[in-house]
Amino acid sequence: MRLFCIVAVVVLLDQLTKYLVASTMEVGQSFSLIEDFLAITYVRNPGAAFGVLPYRTAFLIIVTLIVVGLIVYFYHVLPASYTLLRLGMALQLGGALGNLIDRVRNVFVVDFIDLKFFPPVFNLADLFIVIGVIIFLFAFWRISPSLENCPW
Repeated sequence: MRLFCIVAVVVLLDQLTKYLVASTMEVGQSFSLIEDFLAITYVRNPGAAFGVLPYRTAFLIIVTLIVVGLIVYFYHVLPASYTLLRLGMALQLGGALGNLIDRVRNVFVVDFIDLKFFPPVFNLADLFIVIGVIIFLFAFWRISPSLENCPW
């Protein structure tokens, strides 16, 4: 149940913000929120992160479905006490589903968060994926056995 709630909130926030940008802005339009730091810039990304693999929509959908399946499987296999690991996975799942919805509906992903010091424009789904990976890696690092006895 917790997985569903986290994923639902992530997908809802992601899709709502993308809808607001796409329905009120023209592609390429930008406006500054914090001078020389943060802007809202409407971009249509036909590829994966950073525009990699443009117009490979079918491939990206298949890869996303595989990743979604793996996250759901491992989420349910992990003991409930691994809350940080599971939180990280839920955030990644919500982000992946948010971008998957765009790819299926539009063949592109709506991006709009424009950090002026970081070249690619991204969206909330991407942000939740990155935060989820960071939480997952941190939690995995904390529960990993000590490497002192490692033979290599």
